[in-house]
Amino acid sequence: MDRLLISGGVSLEGEIRIAGAKNSALPVLAAGLLTREPLTVCNLPHLVDITTMLQLLGCMGVQRTVDEKMNVQVDASTIGNLNAPYELVRTMRASILVLGPLLSRYGEAEVALPGGCAIGSRPVNQHTAALRAMGASISVENGYIRARADGRLKGARLFMDLVTVTGTENIMMAATLAEGQTIIENAAREPEVVDLANCLKRMGADISGHGSDTIVINGVDELRGCRYDIMPDRIETGTYLIAAAATRGHIKVKDTEPPALESVLNKLEQAGAALRVGKDSIELDMRGRRPKAVSLRTAPYPAFPTDMQAQFTALNAVAAGTGSITETVFENRFMHVHEMNRMGANIRVEGNTVIVEGVDQLNGAPVMATDLRASASLIIAGLVSRNETTVDRIYHIDRGYECIEEKLQSLGARISRMPVR
Repeated sequence: MDRLLISGGVSLEGEIRIAGAKNSALPVLAAGLLTREPLTVCNLPHLVDITTMLQLLGCMGVQRTVDEKMNVQVDASTIGNLNAPYELVRTMRASILVLGPLLSRYGEAEVALPGGCAIGSRPVNQHTAALRAMGASISVENGYIRARADGRLKGARLFMDLVTVTGTENIMMAATLAEGQTIIENAAREPEVVDLANCLKRMGADISGHGSDTIVINGVDELRGCRYDIMPDRIETGTYLIAAAATRGHIKVKDTEPPALESVLNKLEQAGAALRVGKDSIELDMRGRRPKAVSLRTAPYPAFPTDMQAQFTALNAVAAGTGSITETVFENRFMHVHEMNRMGANIRVEGNTVIVEGVDQLNGAPVMATDLRASASLIIAGLVSRNETTVDRIYHIDRGYECIEEKLQSLGARISRMPVR
């Protein structure tokens, strides 16, 4: 197990390239189960969660091939096992995304109930209720979802009680091979959902309405393989921009997708950042100034993303003024607050809101990461602290950020990875 050692006080300066989006790559890899032809996925980020998904596909018998450019081809023509075991699923919630494709193409699936970050209740009942409405028989017993369909799934009109990204993706994939038309109402609108839909369309699926709250899928008899480039990671993009703003720095992120970050860029401008937005790049310059506190409220896309609120908490911790951050998506996503307060932050939790009164500077301390985005927020806090900060349990951050210490080093940060003795 490793930890990160950070010596703060350096303003980030320079340019970095943004990796492919983890939250897009995982469902696209699962979509490979829908066809007997190979699917080649390009621009995959080098992350633990990607490795876990490839291991999960491999344990089912899916062939995986990596070319000289690190593109991954998945070939499900050799699949021989329709079980997703607990040993792999427990570490990554996105494993549930194999349920819809397996059930739709093979008529059965057995998937362990998923794990992932401990940020609150994320039940799978919307996935299972929708699949039942499409004709599947499903039971949940001994920690597994066991699903079976008598013939092809049937198209249905489905209303999601809550906006759910993985639920929308799972049902959209299942519907591509169903008999008839499926309409998903109150669907997730996230860019990653759109990216999956675009991949499925390239594979021959008949999908419309993606990017809106109503997605229409007309089932087809079969899908084909294709080559598909994953979209850039908007959460990685936003994290580095916030880190630069907090450290009063000047950076440029390249190979990104600015339209997917409108709500985040708006808040960075409110914090005092000067932004220059290109077609696939964003330049942020604080001109050496202390950021201003901002207030925000998380909600499903296109509103402010829940995956960015912890990072803005770190920025507010050293900003001028007081800001409030209200979390409406997950009920247990303020576990980073206690660790930041140990570093001298002035943060208090009031229900689903944190009130952050900015201080001049934080003080380095040993801290412990509790989930993926909390890890990023503690790194930002370390970058703006006096003395040294150590961040333990960084296996969380390796699930979602590609080579984070190397990218930060390239921007001038004094950060290194060290083994825990």
